[in-house]
Amino acid sequence: MAIDDSPDIENSLDSFEPDVSRIKRNDIKVRLKQNEKLTKSFVNNSSNGVECNVPGTEIIYVKTWGCAHNNSDSEYMAGLLSEYGYTITPNKHDANLWLLNSCTVKTPAEFHFRNLIEQGLNQGRNVVVSGCVSQSDSKASYLKNISIIGVQQIDRVVEVVEETLKGNVVRLLGGKKTDGRKAGGARLDLPKIRRNKLVEILAINTGCLNRCTYCKTKHARGELGSYPVVDLVTRAQSSFAEGCKELWITSEDTGAYGLDIGTNLPDLMKALIGVTPSDCMIRLGMTNPPYIRNSLPQMAAILSHPRVYAFLHIPVQSGSDAVLTDMKREYCIEDFSEIVDYLKAGVDGGITIATDFICGFPTETKPDFQQSLDLLAKYQFPTVFINQFFPRPGTP
Repeated sequence: MAIDDSPDIENSLDSFEPDVSRIKRNDIKVRLKQNEKLTKSFVNNSSNGVECNVPGTEIIYVKTWGCAHNNSDSEYMAGLLSEYGYTITPNKHDANLWLLNSCTVKTPAEFHFRNLIEQGLNQGRNVVVSGCVSQSDSKASYLKNISIIGVQQIDRVVEVVEETLKGNVVRLLGGKKTDGRKAGGARLDLPKIRRNKLVEILAINTGCLNRCTYCKTKHARGELGSYPVVDLVTRAQSSFAEGCKELWITSEDTGAYGLDIGTNLPDLMKALIGVTPSDCMIRLGMTNPPYIRNSLPQMAAILSHPRVYAFLHIPVQSGSDAVLTDMKREYCIEDFSEIVDYLKAGVDGGITIATDFICGFPTETKPDFQQSLDLLAKYQFPTVFINQFFPRPGTP
């Protein structure tokens, strides 16, 4: 089974036929909202030879690094741009503008992102950036004079691209709120260009409730913001009607879903199962241990359902309680083992559990590392993501 919640995914969109057309070109208006954090300046781009006489006629290259949530954001942005009239291309050399959607989990991913920005600028191309790096480090020197789309502003990609092609720099970094609380993000009824026409990646919430010491994503995605159940169910129904056969549930922590709006992941999953056709499947993405631990009987029943893959990604990060404490992971190995043991015994027909380990955490000792090896030997996880520790700017 392919695992797309790993922070190692790097891709450009390879399928460019829109699956849905719910927004007409005339419905998209280029405007600047007063309640957004916005910086606009004018830059002379005449040297790149791009003329923007007819809006929406240029060629756009979309590149994505990172998790399934980031991939979903890129699919929405590509869908909006295509709906407006732009051509989306898999070949960066054919494009007038590069839209680069970044990941801040690991240093190498940011280096790749930075190098591609420099490559594009050196070739005289227009560049717009989005994702977690530019959201959390918008003042980085290499992002100077570059337009930025914030992680909760992807629905405004058209106006940012339009302004950039005119020679302007626009930065939209503000958040979205619903009834005074943080929202899950952009509307869910936007058009998409899916990388896989059979798969709908559905981000159910943004941000998380934790403050892990090694994590830079928190600086970008922030606190937990969940979509209402009814909105997610409506999106799922639309996706199945458009021909999708799999629904991939994703977020920075699916287990925390709904805790900010008075609901929870089991209630959402039951609602989604209720609208999933008999020939379709749901795949649940990554959940951190603390929150799913509170609903193990419900989750075991859900993962036993014939329309739900018996799979779960539960990152442990270390086999040492001392290291987990230094990471501020808010659980111990006994908690993690309780979850794994319960699901392995409680899910009909067994379950595939994937996990993550970080090696080389600053306080990790040889005995700590051995405890990680012992945990691996105990459970023999069929899928393991092993990541070298990288110190990220702004983390302790």
